[in-house]
Amino acid sequence: MTYFLGIETSCDETAAAVFTDDLAVRSSVVASQTDLHARFGGVVPEIASRAHLRNLLPVIDEALARAGIGVTDLGCVAVHHTPGLVGALLVGVTAAKALSLALGVPLVGVNHVAGHVFACRLAAGRDIFPCVGLVVSGGHTALFRCDTALSLELLGGTRDDAAGEAFDKVAAVLGLGFPGGPAVEREAALGNPKAHRFPRTFLDTDRLEFSFSGLKTAVLYACHGQDVAKATPPGPGQKRADLAASFQAAAVDVLAGKCKQALRQTGLKRLAVGGGVSANGPLRAALTAMCAKEGAELFIPPLSLCTDNAAMAALAVEKWKRGEFAPPDLDAEPNFI
Repeated sequence: MTYFLGIETSCDETAAAVFTDDLAVRSSVVASQTDLHARFGGVVPEIASRAHLRNLLPVIDEALARAGIGVTDLGCVAVHHTPGLVGALLVGVTAAKALSLALGVPLVGVNHVAGHVFACRLAAGRDIFPCVGLVVSGGHTALFRCDTALSLELLGGTRDDAAGEAFDKVAAVLGLGFPGGPAVEREAALGNPKAHRFPRTFLDTDRLEFSFSGLKTAVLYACHGQDVAKATPPGPGQKRADLAASFQAAAVDVLAGKCKQALRQTGLKRLAVGGGVSANGPLRAALTAMCAKEGAELFIPPLSLCTDNAAMAALAVEKWKRGEFAPPDLDAEPNFI
């Protein structure tokens, strides 16, 4: 049996996990930075990088301790090296390369987005490929044809904001705080999703693309009217709840609708959904209902594997089996590769 250490520092979660070559996750530790970024209403890259520097070694130590192994028991080190915030990625990549060199074990670079799809494979405990993959988070909203765990063909992505980014910005407009996804979902539970008919961009076209900028702007004007420069967030009440519910309904309709189109266009009968926004309850319900009607299998990981974590770096096992190791000069790549 080979033990792997996975490292994740692509954005604002410092994470480490231990897993084996048979995809058994022995530990998964995540140190959140939410409190550090809340006052800014979003992730500040420099703050994220400095927090990773402080947190990464203690997080790795805890992951090893929970797994009941020592660092010398590791047979491979895996790290998310793309995509993400370049300064944040560099912290994880540098640590992974140092450990690989010191221990004399292989290094495997993992695509963070592909890892989100692979989280569905981990949760399912069986092969889920080929499938349509939807990665929906604060930084990414994209559909893929996934013939294998390592083969992601981009079918279409967002033209502007990612869905999670739109949730964060709408939360700021409504004065709900950060992170926006859980805050909007809680507020939306109190409102009427039909109170406002917000735009559902590209929903009625065959293009497998997303756009949430117009939806975000529609919420802004519905909330404040034309004089947005002097506007202040609304207080608690039906207006705020209705705006949150109507926004969420529009975003969910688009995400579920585009997944349905992707299934039909590819002819595939499996849908794997990952990323932080996949934790949203109404989205999970909408995708469940849609897949039932389409006769498709739906794979969504538990909440602990939806948001950024290092367990999903177990995708490295697939590369390790094929001998696809990273070179010593593996670098952080902020853009999707």
